[in-house]
Amino acid sequence: MDKIKIIGGNPLFGKIYVSGAKNTALPIICASLLTDEPVTIQNIPFLSDITSLNNLLLQIGTKIDIKEEELNGHLTQTITYHTPQPTSLIAPYDYVRKMRASYYVLGPLLAKYRHVELSLPGGCAIGARPMDIHLTSLEQMGAKIEIKNGYVIADIDERLKGAQISFHSASVGATCNILMAASLAEGTTVIENAAKEPEISDLIDILNAMGAEIEGAGTSTLTIHGVEKLHGVTHKIINDRIEAGSYAVAAAITKGRLELINANPEHLHNPLDILRNMGVSIETTPNSIIVDAQNRTLIGQDIYTDYYPGFPTDLQAQFMALMCVSQGASMVTESIWENRFMHVPELMRMGANINVHGHASAIVRGVDKLSGAPVMSTDLRASFALILAGLVAEGETVVNRVYHLDRGYEKIEEKFRSVGANIQRIKESD
Repeated sequence: MDKIKIIGGNPLFGKIYVSGAKNTALPIICASLLTDEPVTIQNIPFLSDITSLNNLLLQIGTKIDIKEEELNGHLTQTITYHTPQPTSLIAPYDYVRKMRASYYVLGPLLAKYRHVELSLPGGCAIGARPMDIHLTSLEQMGAKIEIKNGYVIADIDERLKGAQISFHSASVGATCNILMAASLAEGTTVIENAAKEPEISDLIDILNAMGAEIEGAGTSTLTIHGVEKLHGVTHKIINDRIEAGSYAVAAAITKGRLELINANPEHLHNPLDILRNMGVSIETTPNSIIVDAQNRTLIGQDIYTDYYPGFPTDLQAQFMALMCVSQGASMVTESIWENRFMHVPELMRMGANINVHGHASAIVRGVDKLSGAPVMSTDLRASFALILAGLVAEGETVVNRVYHLDRGYEKIEEKFRSVGANIQRIKESD
């Protein structure tokens, strides 16, 4: 497996172009299955998760045409998906195990083709992510669902039926799946306690452009008036707020200054407020964020992860790394996932002072310096947190198992090197 080596101590200066949002691209790619016409999606990032999902759609019978083009000063992908008639309605284990978000094919295939067989994706390193909300909601809409030999087998006789659905938690995955399924259902579906993330609004935008009738974007109540058919469209996805937030922390932790091009500050109110409270200068324009921590003394702040618009769980590890070298004590509380502190032992190997209380909270006491060390990635966001720690640590840090990073951060070494980081990828053959 590849490793990433960092020599710490360089403040970061310059511009970083923020990529298209992975967490938008994945459900929107699957939304292309709702029509037998071509769907063209712009601003798709170069990520292994995208490759994995493309491979699954190829197995289903989708025709995929990939073009590289420059968009807003950044090289990106424009991909056209066309599924005039699927050759398979099965999402096999060998595909789904590589990427949990493969479950986004469930709603579209069932709604359009009345049958789907999906390998159960299981949990992941940051905790179990059950599909109960997805399945019970589809059953409310008339689906017959059976779990057999590790697969979800779902059928409907005619069309799915509109239903009044209330989620027990604001699941992003379930919101996406039911939105797509309900778009082709008969009648009206209302989702209560729906997720409100910008990625959900982006999915609603493309569905409506395809002919769906969805109301309530950005709120916890979504109303979907089902239609008989959707059509093709061209759509540009939003930029990645989690990537933008991650690089904002990189500027702060190295006491540098970064301009994050294509970042939308409206999607990061809570994290940017915390950076300001810590002592970081934040300037925003409609399409960029300027993060300046030069000559600043940073003061630790408490963090409580919550559903959007609260603090994103996907930025918790990165901010914890920042708190490790900020003055005073900070409490980090994780309310979304039960096992998302696995980066703590690795940060402590580098000299961080962290005490974990149960599975939900940790006290971080700032230290004067971190020291480079070999560390192990456990999940996507933890991997970035360890790179952040390496950027500010004395000496050499080697981050192992960086395949996690390739799932969600595009060209990470290139972006960091372009702003002054001493970072390189070590191939296994090296």
